[in-house]
Amino acid sequence: MQLEKMKKLLVVTALLAVPCLAAYYLAFLVRFDGALPESAQFTFAYSVLWVMLVKVATLLHARIHLHCARYVTFQDMLSLVRSVTISSVAILLVDAMLFTEVVIPRSVVVLDWGTTILLLAAVRIAPRLVRDGYWHRLSEQNGCPALIIGANDAGEALLRSLRSNPTMPYRVVGFLDDRTEYWGRRIAGVPVLGTQTNLPTLVLQHHIQEVLITSGTLPGKDVRRLVELASRENFRVKVLPSYEQLVGETVDVNPRSVAIADLLQRPSVQLDEMPIRDWLTGKVVLVSGSAGSIGSEICRQLVELAPAKIVIVDRSETGQFFLERELGQLAPHLAVEVAMADLTDAGRMHSVFEKYRPQIVFHAAAYKHVPLMEAHAGEAIKNIVLATKNMVDLAEEFKAESLVMISTDKAVNPTSVMGSCKRLAEQYIEAKADTSPCRLVTVRFGNVLDSAGSVVPIFREQIARGGPVTVTHPDMIRYFMLIPEAAQLVIQAGAMGRGGEIFVLDMGEPVRIMDLARDMIRLSGLRVDEDIEIVVTGLRPGEKLYEELYGADEQHLPTGHDKIMTAVGRPRQLIAVLNDIRQLSEILDEPNEIVLQALAEVIPVLPPTESQPSVRRAA
Repeated sequence: MQLEKMKKLLVVTALLAVPCLAAYYLAFLVRFDGALPESAQFTFAYSVLWVMLVKVATLLHARIHLHCARYVTFQDMLSLVRSVTISSVAILLVDAMLFTEVVIPRSVVVLDWGTTILLLAAVRIAPRLVRDGYWHRLSEQNGCPALIIGANDAGEALLRSLRSNPTMPYRVVGFLDDRTEYWGRRIAGVPVLGTQTNLPTLVLQHHIQEVLITSGTLPGKDVRRLVELASRENFRVKVLPSYEQLVGETVDVNPRSVAIADLLQRPSVQLDEMPIRDWLTGKVVLVSGSAGSIGSEICRQLVELAPAKIVIVDRSETGQFFLERELGQLAPHLAVEVAMADLTDAGRMHSVFEKYRPQIVFHAAAYKHVPLMEAHAGEAIKNIVLATKNMVDLAEEFKAESLVMISTDKAVNPTSVMGSCKRLAEQYIEAKADTSPCRLVTVRFGNVLDSAGSVVPIFREQIARGGPVTVTHPDMIRYFMLIPEAAQLVIQAGAMGRGGEIFVLDMGEPVRIMDLARDMIRLSGLRVDEDIEIVVTGLRPGEKLYEELYGADEQHLPTGHDKIMTAVGRPRQLIAVLNDIRQLSEILDEPNEIVLQALAEVIPVLPPTESQPSVRRAA
């Protein structure tokens, strides 16, 4: 092993010494116009060995030889300049102090400095130039003609990635950017050809086959326009991962088709991390409903906030198994405790709280399928109302600092069992908050995209089967947000809460479900009504045409975060809410019609309305 290391060191030393020697000799030649007088020859011969020793030793100490030539960067070049400068200063000092009889001309040292940098840089840049030049010529000959949206950092990084990756042979014809000051300019030799409004002309003129965008850089409405234009003009829209995604998570680096999430893309959420970390870091955090879409995402994001322990509570064995594995991979040193439990089992939940004594509780567990709960009202009351009461009471008993309950827009003017139960759970938390030592807050929002059993996976399954895609009403609209965004804002709202607030998340523009169905069919490469039919089936029990985020008796007031509002109403008296919960708990096993009637007396259920607010197209 030692012999092998010595051989490598000798080879590296030789590879550094050759350009250093050449640079030193060239410096003398330039200084004396190509004809070295005898005195210069003597100076060169007298000094060459110790000068080489200083130069090579300095470069080895700076580990210049460890820089990978294929991926040389600007930082590598700065390191090279710094090392050569140090060696030149060292040569001047050694020459002045130790070799007073024969002085190296200062101009030679300066010329040697520049020549050494040029030769060593050339040695490092040449492999990259050869490689990039080869793939550039190959893509120019055989590459797919493409345009990049955005003459910005993301666009330039995308171009660089395409040119250096042989698996993506694109011939990038130009950039498109809506900023007029960039028109006619060039980025790495590629021109900015105009705006997205010029796209139809450019597609014909340059035979464009694909338009490339970087994930997350365009608003959803712009992605939608591109997709609609692509279907008319016969080109494809492809999405590539952003630089942040490449360095922050495991993603496929190859281009992908536009996904439905791209059409709902909004500017990324800016979190105020300081209060969040003050609230969560070093704490024991319990998450109920941890195997669900929101609960599991809250757990993933908690990992980054360094809690002392995460207790994941759910009754789904499979979901808990996979979540525990995932969290272990994300943070091997974080304590993750699995509690298999049904939240309606008060005795079991008491044992969980007694064992782990959580300081922060996220209550994300609840039934969510509206039509199903219409036929199982007693179970909905158990799972939503009584489970929430259990969680709040246990959080108080075991002196938790905060409890955050996840609610839904279906709790506003409810027309369903699920919505009524969520509204009653909200009322219990509001009523308890004034006297509770635990900070009790509610976070209310609409649908999250692509959660299990929601409309997007159902549409996807129907399209995969060849249709039809079923929509319950042509005018139905819903609010949507991405799961990570919802989880981020839930955590932010929890940190902001002082007790009793109902926080409402900014859901953006409502989405027409008929538009969503058409989008998903197009994104699958199929034609609406020709390849896949859309069938209107009629409203199901408990469904509303549109959801609301605020009740008629609620004011919506701003908070310190532009994506979070508060719904301020008039809380009910605790004794009245407890009386309603007690009455409902006594008839849970009665026939469904009796339970429905009793629930309607507690939380009046409105009939589904045919009216709706104005709505823009999806995204």
